[in-house]
Amino acid sequence: MPGPGALRTEEAEATVNSILCQRAGDFSSCQDLGSDKLISVRYLIFNKPYGVLSQFSGERQTLRDFIPVKNVYPVGRLDHDSEGLLLLTDDGTLQHRLSDPKFAHPRTYLVQVEGVPDENALEQLRRGVVIQGSQTRPAQVNLIEERLEIPPRDPPIRFRKNVPTAWVEMTLTEGRNRQVRRMTAAVGYPTLRLIRVAIGRLSLEGLKPGQWRDLDPEELTQLKSLVGKR
Repeated sequence: MPGPGALRTEEAEATVNSILCQRAGDFSSCQDLGSDKLISVRYLIFNKPYGVLSQFSGERQTLRDFIPVKNVYPVGRLDHDSEGLLLLTDDGTLQHRLSDPKFAHPRTYLVQVEGVPDENALEQLRRGVVIQGSQTRPAQVNLIEERLEIPPRDPPIRFRKNVPTAWVEMTLTEGRNRQVRRMTAAVGYPTLRLIRVAIGRLSLEGLKPGQWRDLDPEELTQLKSLVGKR
């Protein structure tokens, strides 16, 4: 049965790269059409709240407090002070490819920064900046002008009365350690809040902080296509 943070998906059946997958609510059961082997796999999407460690063990709040699914592991990581989309799976090949730098794929973040970046700073981020001795890959970077409907963070970000803040959307194709934070700091606008909202076309739509669900077959197909996995 799903845990308290799980969202049940509708029953579905689809063929995904020669694997017949039957989904019934909270699990996936896949049959390799080339053999009689029944494969039980899980592909989860989780909206990680601030302060949660991207692991299942530890004395602080961890994934174990939200996801009662055994033998799945996070794909990559989000630091404890970052929020948003985290994938978990027991598919070792997919996990490796999504974490391997040579399988570059887009990751989109909403970033709240201290100050309002000018066009020069935005263009530097787009072209790439030097962090930890090497230049980052070109990125898609845009200042968000409209008001965003984002749940407040607990605890809230630090507030300085005379310093405005702004939201920037950044799409990267690499995932270095604390890369977004280092990039915005390099152009003079420290990151105050960081939310990963998408990996490819997979998004957090419909998931509140602390909620998770299984991917549907269409989402799984799209995810595998990012890294050329069959």
